[in-house]
Amino acid sequence: MIKIVILGAGNVASHMFKAFHASKTVSVVQWYNRNLKTIDKHKNKVDVTDDLSALIDADVYILAISDDAIESLSEQLPFENKLVVHTSGSSSLYAVDKKQNRGVFYPLQTFSKSANIDFKDVPICIESLKKEDLPILKQLAEAIGSKFHKVNSDQRQALHLAAVFVNNFTNQLYRVAHEITESQGAEFDILKPLIKETANKIETLSPYLAQTGPALRNDKKTIKRHLKQLENKHHKAIYNLLTESIKKTYGR
Repeated sequence: MIKIVILGAGNVASHMFKAFHASKTVSVVQWYNRNLKTIDKHKNKVDVTDDLSALIDADVYILAISDDAIESLSEQLPFENKLVVHTSGSSSLYAVDKKQNRGVFYPLQTFSKSANIDFKDVPICIESLKKEDLPILKQLAEAIGSKFHKVNSDQRQALHLAAVFVNNFTNQLYRVAHEITESQGAEFDILKPLIKETANKIETLSPYLAQTGPALRNDKKTIKRHLKQLENKHHKAIYNLLTESIKKTYGR
């Protein structure tokens, strides 16, 4: 049984606690957060604390906290030579204080507290300073049904940057589309099958081959018509930027 301590109480920490708590091969022996009220409701399931000096012995300490807090919190840990990992996609392995055995356990997925997550659909990117620490990180991923990927810091940071494009930026485009449909009283839900099919296509096609639309065809009349329809200058700028990007990609 692998004993872990979770530090932090945000979206990632909350989902990780739920997943690890249900595991038969991992025991969450403690949950730390500086604001005890946030995790106090779980005190019947796990030992909770807001006192770093009260942290108990474990095999792995998971820092599921903001990127800016990793260095500071890891420096304050009252022990040395323990496997301490952070869950950040963009922070360096070396953000963890050098007195610890450093590692990364990065779940590449979008997390919202109100949305259920099946970790079978969450790839875990793992990294450790010491090779002998990798097996335990692999076991942690397997314990919650996730596939693990051994990546270095540069690869992980590239994946995190790419994730912003495919997730955060795409979701913002959904929001723009929602505003456009709302402006004419059309139902945004009518677009949902298209959204799903677009995502499904890249299971079998590269994004390059999956592209369709007026920019790919260099359909100047349609592009001009769309730009005329857009009254919001911000939306117009986004349309122009992405249209030019597609045209450049395909030499139009």
